[in-house]
Amino acid sequence: MSPRQGSSVPSEHETVGAYALGLLDDAEATAFEAHLAGCEWCAQQLDELAGMEPMLAALADLPDSGSTPAIGESLSAKPAPRLVERLVDEVADQRARKRRRSFYMIAAAAALIIAGPLAAVAANSGSSGGGNQVTASSAQTTFAAMTDKKSATDPSSHLSATIGMQQKDWGTQAVLELKNAKGPLKCSLVLVAKNGQRVTMSSWSVPNWGYGIPNATSERAKKPLYIGGAAAFKPSEIDHFEVVTFEGKKLVQVNA
Repeated sequence: MSPRQGSSVPSEHETVGAYALGLLDDAEATAFEAHLAGCEWCAQQLDELAGMEPMLAALADLPDSGSTPAIGESLSAKPAPRLVERLVDEVADQRARKRRRSFYMIAAAAALIIAGPLAAVAANSGSSGGGNQVTASSAQTTFAAMTDKKSATDPSSHLSATIGMQQKDWGTQAVLELKNAKGPLKCSLVLVAKNGQRVTMSSWSVPNWGYGIPNATSERAKKPLYIGGAAAFKPSEIDHFEVVTFEGKKLVQVNA
């Protein structure tokens, strides 16, 4: 039976902290264990609070804040109930924050795993290594299947870029098709959100022969470069994309 409102006696749910710290007498512990057998919430809380007792054992050696121990008296008083409640709540909050951090890390890792096969690859059949060819083919295939695409050509650098976008539960998957890219260059694809935030989605290097050069003498230099990336922003939250050098020079801008 739960205590009346305003009662100083803890309810059965609130007793889980005291039980975890071993502060209940035999009768109280027996009553709580009977409640625990049918309460999934208390069982979960007890599991999360496991290990608190050793951490707080030092409290047993602290005198009560309102009294002075007599000479030779053992400082073995149990911590005050309010202190126990505050410590239990603090540990529970810390565990909740830790779980949230773990969830965000898992979500970010999942986004990288999804985007990974698309990152920094060129659709170049002359590249060495079968693995690169498969990955490049995957990026090009993904780009070809995307229906939301925006393009731009910079009048100064003459670099042509087309961005394919696809909304995901975690944000936006993007693939960049780059043409007339003359090397050597080291570049990044930067997403600029409508709120002003900038996110680097991918980076790569352009070799001396370049990519997507129409009048190139080699076939590999005529083929475009396909770069994959991902970001936490939805397509509706994106203002534009930029291809910039590592030195910060903007080569081309594509509005979303």
